[in-house]
Amino acid sequence: MERMQSTWENLVEMDLSESGIRPVALRELAGMGLDLDSILDMPLGYSQSNGTIALREELARGYPGASADHIEVTNGTSEANYLLSLALLRPGDEVAFEVPNYMQYGGVPESLGATVKPFRLRIDRDWEPDWEEFERAVTPKTRLVYLSHPNNPTGSVLTPEAMRRIVRRCEQTGSWLLADEVYLGAEIARERTPSFWGMSDRVIVTSGLSKAYGIPGVRIGWIVGPAAVVAECWSQHDYITIGPNKISDAVARIAVRPENREKLYARTRAILQHNLPIMREWAAGFSGFLTFREPQAGALCLMRYQSPTPSFQLSERIRVNQSVLIVPGVHLGLEGYIRVWLGGKPEFLREGLRRIAIELHAEIERLHG
Repeated sequence: MERMQSTWENLVEMDLSESGIRPVALRELAGMGLDLDSILDMPLGYSQSNGTIALREELARGYPGASADHIEVTNGTSEANYLLSLALLRPGDEVAFEVPNYMQYGGVPESLGATVKPFRLRIDRDWEPDWEEFERAVTPKTRLVYLSHPNNPTGSVLTPEAMRRIVRRCEQTGSWLLADEVYLGAEIARERTPSFWGMSDRVIVTSGLSKAYGIPGVRIGWIVGPAAVVAECWSQHDYITIGPNKISDAVARIAVRPENREKLYARTRAILQHNLPIMREWAAGFSGFLTFREPQAGALCLMRYQSPTPSFQLSERIRVNQSVLIVPGVHLGLEGYIRVWLGGKPEFLREGLRRIAIELHAEIERLHG
């Protein structure tokens, strides 16, 4: 998926493969207290490699019981996840991996010599885990369990009992639970998603500014975990990107202030609440060919289509014929689906959907012609 996006996202006329909300501008952040003049005068030296103390202390306020020593600031959530792989995984380890998902942990552990054992979320159970698969995937051999919560790409949120069941199993097996919570705060109509943080000393959380905050361009993410694990990730960080960008750290210190975080989350919610009815109306126009379980959180719509055509082939037709990029379900571990962005400007979304509809109607005609 990442290779497809990086190849085509700047060449197509319309990129609907995005996964966040339309970005916030620096001027908007200035209205929240960002001193642009001080940034213009800032010497562009190295920043503190694990994140400034001020930023880590601000982040720790959002995770009860955490201190700055429990936080590592990274270049995006993806680097946070990657550092944890380097710190925790060794050849021969096993990783349990929720599917469908952001597929980073479908590949990174394998590159380090670990074995990945998937367990599915079941659409017929409102995207709850297949518990039999989960029990088989998470054993005393399991070093780490990875899930995204809220989930990418389904937009689903686990029930409190499901969360407790996952944590209990990790405690029983001695596995680390890595909860990627980058979509927490992007709820569309429901209450705030509870964090896994604090449910066990086996829990590690990653997050960042890219999705719910609407600030992907500064590339700020973070790890929240036991101090010893975070210290090991800091050591790994020294060998990769060294540390976060100095300007980005300054921007993040403003964005994550509680009052600003709530403003940014509210902005995200308003955009998604406005756009979801557009997507609902559009999908309903295909007389059952296209269906989706509406997301509870996140700027993603995972849609099932009623055709044997592989999702990559269908997505390629849309890209080539309509200059619109979407994500094929096969890139997310779920064939027969497409993932369409929900977080753009309404007029952009409507035009992109209009173009996608041309190819979907052509697919319907091929099936029934």
